[in-house]
Amino acid sequence: MLHVAGSGQLSDHVVRDLPQLLSKNDVLVFNDTKVIPAQLEGRRGEAKIGATLHKRVDLRRWQAFIRNAKRLKTGDIVDFGESVSARAEEKYGDGSFLLHFLGDEPVEVLLGRAGTMPLPPYIASKRDIDARDAEDYQTMFAREKGAVAAPTAALHFTDDLVTALGDAGVGQETLTLHVGAGTFLPVKVDETDDHQMHSEWGRIEPEVADRLNQARQNGGRVISVGTTSLRLLESATGEDGIIKPFEGDTDIFIMPGYKFRAIDGLMTNFHLPKSTLFMLVSALMGLEKMQSAYGHAISEGYRFYSYGDSSLLLP
Repeated sequence: MLHVAGSGQLSDHVVRDLPQLLSKNDVLVFNDTKVIPAQLEGRRGEAKIGATLHKRVDLRRWQAFIRNAKRLKTGDIVDFGESVSARAEEKYGDGSFLLHFLGDEPVEVLLGRAGTMPLPPYIASKRDIDARDAEDYQTMFAREKGAVAAPTAALHFTDDLVTALGDAGVGQETLTLHVGAGTFLPVKVDETDDHQMHSEWGRIEPEVADRLNQARQNGGRVISVGTTSLRLLESATGEDGIIKPFEGDTDIFIMPGYKFRAIDGLMTNFHLPKSTLFMLVSALMGLEKMQSAYGHAISEGYRFYSYGDSSLLLP
């Protein structure tokens, strides 16, 4: 784990050092979303159709990114095997489709039968998805089903580490943000204002908001574990810095120049270049500091991306 201080100083650690790097009364905020088997392979006639569910619309409808979308049109039915099929009800401007799953069984049951875990392309392109991924691509906090990507910063945590953090006086809170696949899409436009962020559903319970506000009043820091928790906390916080209960969609896009309201630090993995996530960490720490940190991480052999190493950013 690479510790990046506000001064720009870099120091190499392991995640087990976290209790020594944080202070009593600090609070770590985790995302308790649980990844569902949201990757589907099917056919529309002779055409192969791939679907990655992105965001739930209602009990039977999901927005999905489609592979081979040119072979799919509104009204078509895609057979995903295992007695699972869906009708393409609407095509959106970004090329994704609204899929209506047919039948009476809950969609979660259908996905459990026909779906696979939606591993990031840089993993899935190199090996087949196997049974272990259903467990490995979940954090220890995963409870609320609905994500199509894991909040991977929390993959580093174990029961022993959580106990050690508690013994050191570091608090723990959870919220829910169902991570969508659109979060990780690269920025392909010249102007960031032209980049479309896909919305994600999240919830912060009133008692959680109250405890986080109290922790800050007592001198503690709110440290987000992962960019997903950070985005929801910032969405729920007003100009006055008070974190409020939240339930609904957010499409917040954080880039350099953003003034943070809710969080005082971030633990996160190392992100893809040209991504909104690298823009987010640059907004928190400064672009030059993050470029220096990433250069150091590369030279020292840190592993990047979802199953990679961690960084602790404390501005």
